[in-house]
Amino acid sequence: MKKFFSNTIVKLLLGVIAGLLIGPYLTDSLLQITLSTRHILGQIILFLVPLIILGFVVSSIAKLDKGKTSIIGFSIVIAYLSSIGAGFFSSTLGFNIIPHLQIEKNVETLKELPEMLFKLDIPPVFGVMTSLTLALMIGIGILWTESKPLERAFDSFKDIVLLLVNRVLVPLLPFYIMANFALLSYEGSIQSQLPVFLTVILIVIVAHFIWLGVLYTIAGIYSGKNPWEVIKHYPPAYLTAVGTMSSAASLGVALQSAHKSKVLKPEITNFTIPFFSNIHLCGSVLTEVFFVMTVSQVLYGGLPTMGTMILFVLLLGIFAIGAPGVPGGTVMASLGIIASVLGFDDAGIALTLTIFALQDSFGTACNITGDGALSLMVTKYSDK
Repeated sequence: MKKFFSNTIVKLLLGVIAGLLIGPYLTDSLLQITLSTRHILGQIILFLVPLIILGFVVSSIAKLDKGKTSIIGFSIVIAYLSSIGAGFFSSTLGFNIIPHLQIEKNVETLKELPEMLFKLDIPPVFGVMTSLTLALMIGIGILWTESKPLERAFDSFKDIVLLLVNRVLVPLLPFYIMANFALLSYEGSIQSQLPVFLTVILIVIVAHFIWLGVLYTIAGIYSGKNPWEVIKHYPPAYLTAVGTMSSAASLGVALQSAHKSKVLKPEITNFTIPFFSNIHLCGSVLTEVFFVMTVSQVLYGGLPTMGTMILFVLLLGIFAIGAPGVPGGTVMASLGIIASVLGFDDAGIALTLTIFALQDSFGTACNITGDGALSLMVTKYSDK
């Protein structure tokens, strides 16, 4: 029994269930405690994320063969292709399904959360993209100069970060997830907003699994390895992403999942998992494309033209590479093209943000799980 409750998946599930159960009964005092708890735990997790990226990516790049820096370019290309592939798949579904759906136009008002009384901000040392860029530059610099002292220093730094992941980040996640779901339950997101777009959300979630199937099939064919040897280790990472709504916050568990696979090389996954968690957002792209088409149908009486959607998907793939791996990162980074390319006004943008947030966790889970397929491709590419 002790072993059962020490399982990561069980802890995360208990966090979700506990949050949903206690949410409707939060008093003002408990609500303030929950708000502060979520904020502080989120700050700690997001503080660790750039350190995880720096520690793992630098150490991994420094151990690559000098002639294999092309791995970085290959990783960026397949991440972009996966994102726009998911986008085009989603738009195809949208053109064929959305006109036939009966979609409610009004979303019920949620309870408002009070202003937080106690707020402790713990800013990261640097931003996610700064960390990623710095890690790439330092890693390539060590690779080119063959600086063994620096390589050993970052190896030690990686060991420290891994210890922090296992002893700080992973144990905090169930409590962070519990606080998230308690507040969602208190607001009424689960009770009132979900039925409004239930059909649309279910379609998108099914589409996530279809796209994951496509990704892992392609990865299996390209690598010549059984993709099941990767994906079977990913349920903890998937569930963590569902609970945290953040690829970055799920990074520690994703690394643990990838390291359990017999067909992935640790020296490759230590680079690809942190790297892809920030640039490979296929699930978020798939979600956003379907939702903006839905909003266009609801508010403006029709779908965007095919040419408009092609342009939107191609640009969205670029924005996804630069978007932060945090809740709503993709849609927030792409608000400019939602307005300029699709012509959405404030109402359209607000509705897009609302329904995106309602299922962002599943898009994030698709992102983080898809990273395993791309890591399998990079593992094969590294053998060339």
